[in-house]
Amino acid sequence: MSGAARRSSQFLNRIEERGALSHLVERVRASQSQVLVLRGEAGSGKTSLLRQLSEEATGARVIWATGVESEMELAFAGLHALCVPFLDRMGRLPQPQHEALRKAFGLSAGPPPERFLVGLAVLGLLAEAAEDQPIVCVVDDAHWLDQMSSETLKFVARRLLAERVGLIFSVREQGGETVLAGLPDLVLKGLDLEHATLLLENALSGPLDEQVKARILDETRGNPLALIELPRGMTPAELAGGFAFPAPRNLTKRIERSFIRRFERLPRDSRLLLLLAAAEPIGDVALLWRAADRLGIGTDAAAMAESAGLLDLGMRVRFPHPLVRSAVYAASELDDRRKAHRALAEVTDPALDPDRRAWHRANATSRPEEEVAAEMVQSAGRAQARGGLAAAAAFLERASELTPDPTVRVTRALDAAEAKLEAGDFASASRLLASAGLGSLGVFERGRLERLRAQLVFATRRGADSSALLCDAARRLEPLDAAIARETYVEAISAAMFAGGLGPGPHEREIAQRAGAMTMTSPTSVADMLLNGLVVRFTEGYSASISPLIAALQTLKEVCDHEKHQRWLWIGCRLAQELWDDHLWHALAQRGVQIGRATGRISLLANATNHLAAFHVHAGDLSTAQALIDEVDLIEQATGLPSLKYSAALLAATRGEQREMQIMWDTLLQNAAMRGEGQALTTFWCVSARLHNGCGEYDKALHNARRACEREDTAISYGWALAEYIEAAIRVGSERDAASALDCLIERTRSCGTEWSLGVEARCRGLLSGDEGAYRSSIEHLARSRAGVDLARSQLCYGEWLRRENRRSDAREPLRHAYESFKRMGASAFAERSRRELLATGEMVRKRVLTRKEALTPQEMHVALMARDGHTNSEIGARFYISPRTVEYHLHKVFQKLEIPGRRDLREALAKEGYASGVD
Repeated sequence: MSGAARRSSQFLNRIEERGALSHLVERVRASQSQVLVLRGEAGSGKTSLLRQLSEEATGARVIWATGVESEMELAFAGLHALCVPFLDRMGRLPQPQHEALRKAFGLSAGPPPERFLVGLAVLGLLAEAAEDQPIVCVVDDAHWLDQMSSETLKFVARRLLAERVGLIFSVREQGGETVLAGLPDLVLKGLDLEHATLLLENALSGPLDEQVKARILDETRGNPLALIELPRGMTPAELAGGFAFPAPRNLTKRIERSFIRRFERLPRDSRLLLLLAAAEPIGDVALLWRAADRLGIGTDAAAMAESAGLLDLGMRVRFPHPLVRSAVYAASELDDRRKAHRALAEVTDPALDPDRRAWHRANATSRPEEEVAAEMVQSAGRAQARGGLAAAAAFLERASELTPDPTVRVTRALDAAEAKLEAGDFASASRLLASAGLGSLGVFERGRLERLRAQLVFATRRGADSSALLCDAARRLEPLDAAIARETYVEAISAAMFAGGLGPGPHEREIAQRAGAMTMTSPTSVADMLLNGLVVRFTEGYSASISPLIAALQTLKEVCDHEKHQRWLWIGCRLAQELWDDHLWHALAQRGVQIGRATGRISLLANATNHLAAFHVHAGDLSTAQALIDEVDLIEQATGLPSLKYSAALLAATRGEQREMQIMWDTLLQNAAMRGEGQALTTFWCVSARLHNGCGEYDKALHNARRACEREDTAISYGWALAEYIEAAIRVGSERDAASALDCLIERTRSCGTEWSLGVEARCRGLLSGDEGAYRSSIEHLARSRAGVDLARSQLCYGEWLRRENRRSDAREPLRHAYESFKRMGASAFAERSRRELLATGEMVRKRVLTRKEALTPQEMHVALMARDGHTNSEIGARFYISPRTVEYHLHKVFQKLEIPGRRDLREALAKEGYASGVD
């Protein structure tokens, strides 16, 4: 049966699917980016549909790439295959993206590129190429893409909007795993009975008994490849006698067996040639024949393989179906597989492709061999330099297996486990750590093993037990490597702070006491300074720790451009808030965001952006905070990082959004209790107290604030919770409780001595004593700080006190300031509380009227803010991970909604809505 006839039969009832693909190409040609994942079992016709699309996509350039199972450990291999036609355009990308892509593809050396920069570079590359001609990128067998390529292409797919680019993936569904989840998809079902019968009859070379035909049709379930391939391997007697299948569930295995039967009937040289092709997936015909020469295979072997329909040797080496490759490799003897890999290693250029050569050598080796293991270690280093953590981990794992020396093998297993941990492969990391634990461990290796186990516990469960494990690891490392031990103690204290008292401990004070002997009189690194300050914090108290901790944070701000110090920015942001230093808070968070964006370090970017968003809530710029929170959400969606809801909860509380807070609380309560995240619970109680104070629900505010104040040692929120507690207690008549809380607050605020802390303290004193001077002092201090929300709250409290003193005319000015501030911020509950107080003074106040600005989507608003501040389309695209063309698309809609002609009118239009600053 000819290929054309076979394809025609396969497509007889694929009208809907072919129509969807044709429509996709039409929309791409019309400058509307499209993404589609074709899903179906092996042999359902995905590749055939894509080939037909390639033939019919007139007016568009079609680029193909294919995932290959044996290349799943080679970072960016699939992405490189897709981008090769566009690499001449790399020079047009912004420099950071250009460099990231060069490192990813092994074209230049340097630190590993982060996948956000690589993804943005690929997005820019495709958008740039599509300016000349619409592009349709086809990625066949995407389930076999390497992890870095798969994640990058998923990132790109989610960012496409107004480019003339189409991305189409084909995925074989297997088990419960869903590759490229969340993207638009189209599931290919089996052919209906009529067309399945036609296809089967066309595939047969002779008559077939009707009962046998019925059984074939029933058990193949309309799978086109099964209908074509299965009968080809059967003798007439077998077909006449019945077509028995062992089980109808695993169709893939049955199709593979049909290929295996044909493979086993070939001469040995043809089988070896097929094995070479299966073991080396790059498709280089010249390379294949060089390896064949090593095994003494002649050219006639190819003719037999091609006539059997198992191989196509044209410009590239191709199999008719990916299952042929897997079937051939699985059916070959282990000794033959090693021979094939050995031949391929011998003919692979060690200068041009050292990693693939090393991989072949490793698969050709039957026993531990140090030379090969050392090559794998070198390949791991190269993979890590390209950002391929998964590939590096795979190389290191194989290196440990091939290492003959027991001591070196344990070290390499630990290296592999650490790489697996960084790559997010926690199951493999756990297995490698278990394997290393059975080996001959030295004292240092034992300490390192315990530290990695503790880090794994924290990464996978955020469990309260991780602090104990880290503390034990630090103690073991003390006499072996003091610097690593001190870093581990900082991690242990941080984990205990995160646990927030949930679980058996040890708690912060106990760990600090153990770490006391490791502190230094003249610390030389940020980690050492942080440890000194944290030990003082949890052994001598809050006030004593302010000086060493501020010194540590100041040093961190000065040296954080060095990569080795950037890991501490997250705890620096947390401590700055606890120390009431909003200038350091802003500086560290903003620098973390800048570094994260410049280098593409995603964990740092997400964490620092979360803290910067919280700062903008604190400053009263809630629109900028929302933009940053949306950015954190984008990062989490694209990378699968754990959800960071601290700033989102603070924003919802400040706005008075009770429903949103309840949704977040329900999720948090379940997850935090399960994982032992006491810090998150305490922080949420604190922001809930703010919510209820803003709404005037003081009983609820008091209850939540009391819960938030239960643990003094919990970072960030304790001082804030005291302020919420004092206001709520005064409102419900519990002055004695408020006075006790004020004493605790004063101990902290006067030790810090910042404008922010002194301003909040003065407001609380005014609430308790009714001292007008305290209110005025609060407003003066806070006006010199960055605390926009607290300043408006002090004005509100002062105005409320004046009104209750029957000084209604005096009350109007602070109440008016408070109302206008809260209204401009979007702090609805506080604004309504201020409005009611103004009404009580006899002043007429209208409720806020919604304006046309609020018709903008969040993405449109963020783009508009950056365009207003003078950023170019390329800069805006880099910020929000979209292409410049998509930025222009959003701006066009913004201009329409705001009824303005262009960029020069954005400032005035947005100023009316109170947007005084852009996005940091």
